[in-house]
Amino acid sequence: MIPPVDELLDLVRAYNPKTNAGLITEAYKFGIAAHEGQNRHSGEPYFTHPFAVAKILAEQRLDDSTLITALLHDTIEDTGASYEIVTEKFGREIADLVDGVTKLTNLQLSSAETKQSENFRKLFIAMSRDLRVILVKLADRLHNMRTIKAMRPDKQAQKSRETMDIYAPLAGRMGMQWMREELEDLAFKVLNAEGRASIMRRFITLQNETDDVIERITADMALELEKTGIQAKIIGRAKKPYSIWRKMQEKELAFSRLSDIYGFRIITRSEAECYRTLGVIHQRWRAIPGRFKDYISQPKSNGYRSIHTTVSGRDGKRVEVQIRTWQMHDVAESGVAAHWSYRDGVRTENPFAVDPVKWVSGLTEQFDAEEDHDAFLEAVKLEMYADQVFCFSPKGDVIKLPRGATPLDFAYAIHTRIGDACVGAKIDHMRVPLWTRIRNGQSVEIITAEGQTPQATWLDMAVTGKAKSAVRRALREVDRERFIKLGREIARASFENLGKKATDKVLETAAKKLRLTDADELLARLGSAEIVSQSVVQAVYPDLIEDHSESVLPERAVIGLSADQHFQRGRCCQPLPGERIVGITYRGKGVVAHRIDCDRLRDFEDQPNRWLDLHWQSGTHPAVYPVTLELTIGNDAGVLGRVCTLIGEARANISNLEFLDRKPDFYKLRVDVDLRDAEHLHSLQSLLEAENDVAALQRVIDPEASIADNGPEAETQETIRT
Repeated sequence: MIPPVDELLDLVRAYNPKTNAGLITEAYKFGIAAHEGQNRHSGEPYFTHPFAVAKILAEQRLDDSTLITALLHDTIEDTGASYEIVTEKFGREIADLVDGVTKLTNLQLSSAETKQSENFRKLFIAMSRDLRVILVKLADRLHNMRTIKAMRPDKQAQKSRETMDIYAPLAGRMGMQWMREELEDLAFKVLNAEGRASIMRRFITLQNETDDVIERITADMALELEKTGIQAKIIGRAKKPYSIWRKMQEKELAFSRLSDIYGFRIITRSEAECYRTLGVIHQRWRAIPGRFKDYISQPKSNGYRSIHTTVSGRDGKRVEVQIRTWQMHDVAESGVAAHWSYRDGVRTENPFAVDPVKWVSGLTEQFDAEEDHDAFLEAVKLEMYADQVFCFSPKGDVIKLPRGATPLDFAYAIHTRIGDACVGAKIDHMRVPLWTRIRNGQSVEIITAEGQTPQATWLDMAVTGKAKSAVRRALREVDRERFIKLGREIARASFENLGKKATDKVLETAAKKLRLTDADELLARLGSAEIVSQSVVQAVYPDLIEDHSESVLPERAVIGLSADQHFQRGRCCQPLPGERIVGITYRGKGVVAHRIDCDRLRDFEDQPNRWLDLHWQSGTHPAVYPVTLELTIGNDAGVLGRVCTLIGEARANISNLEFLDRKPDFYKLRVDVDLRDAEHLHSLQSLLEAENDVAALQRVIDPEASIADNGPEAETQETIRT
């Protein structure tokens, strides 16, 4: 049954008597007609959903255009209505909003093929056009989560993961904390129903043991404020189950050891009374050190203002207290949406509401130049989840940074040029290392020097996405030519290993598939080990890579196999022709070969019936046996290139290269090379050990690489190539 339009209009008239009731009614009728004959999974008429979305937004006191968009948000996507029809009936503003919601719905944010970084980028692009598109989409998701039980279990899990990963954090970042908490809890109910039920059971038991602790603490606070003549509203509540669960996981605490599971809001008439209230609370109850935050003097970027403190209340229980004015409370409830809020028929003039255009541009401008989508995601997540510290420049300017930020983050927050030239820092006038963590209220001064360039070690020191991205860019530029040359050699070897050539056209195709600007960018990242050669080859020849990896060695390569047995090398010891080998049989007629001295063979000492005496077939073998080498080399210009050239001169192909550690004076890396036999390996080792800049070299032996005793397919073996 579709509710009558008056149910929505009564809500709207309560905060906006001047609402265009006629246009809302027309949108209501248009939506019913457009969705005629369509039903939800629950069997209800489909239009009950757009109506419920509009009600959610009306409860946030939003403008008529947003409410009408909610009523029509599925018409362009799911019905015969078009953008032109909506424009003709309701105007271009509403048509653009409806079209924006439709495009956002079609992004397929939970698609396995779409990286999460791409999803966030698309969301920010949609937000930059009109933030109300996101408000409608968030309300749409909230109602869908409230009614999710009507969906198939697999769809419930998919939508809940998407909600937890994308929409709940986004709602929190926009300042709509109530919506974030409800979305998280609804998703938690689907993804971990047993965990949520456990929290609820324990919570009910706690309430029975302590009676109504919220009511008693509220009464205590009201009495203390009344004594000092402060008029305020006190709202007490228990934290949501997911919030409690997350705290238990993060702090590795049992439920019984959690302290601050109750929260209280004190809403006053003025800012001055906020600070008076804080004094009253701290006089009556003991404040918990390190749990005080003043977001009134240092507001969050979405306009949020409040004083946070945690005190030890009745029976020693910790309670969190938030103190704010009514105007601050409106922004705390609505976040960025407060910009469109109405009260008494006019747009609310809330001095704390953030201009949405400035908010979105401030959020996205630092990511626009970032070509690496994964780095973009890293930066976005830092912005969404990080708590903040506030520090000062020598001139007294306030700089906001995520908790755990270092002077490097501070330098890059001021300007990329300052960050690149940073050689040292002072905190509160004392010289400190660049990895020092900045605390609230500290003064930071950056020392720069001409000719300084970013160091690779800075990546471990920086916390913010902006700083990390700037360091990566600078490092790529400094070593770009060297990495391009090295990347070309790695690409040549990888493609030749499959009988293909790394032509300019092939590299351009791979760059396009990997969403990189051009072939040089691809080679630079390949040479710096930011991407692996297998990804490059797979981008162009996915089927060839797959077929190649599944090929098996002809039985003539070894002696000792029966006609129906096939053979694989153990990844644990990577045996080569010329080395003594033993075969271990598995169900399905598979045999895995190990070097005679492999530690993994100890696991089969009590199963002699599974051992096979194997020998390599004599003759020349092609260079197709991967062996992993670990090298420590000097961090000087040209060293890495010389090492790769030596490997090439030894007629060994590099199939993969990975940096394990980067320090100012050395690199530690792991290289997979394709070799013919043990003699080929010894020849290559001698060649590399003779190089002055190779400080250490060893063959990687990993006893844990072969694991299960139930067939080669469970052993994470790699098949020998021919």
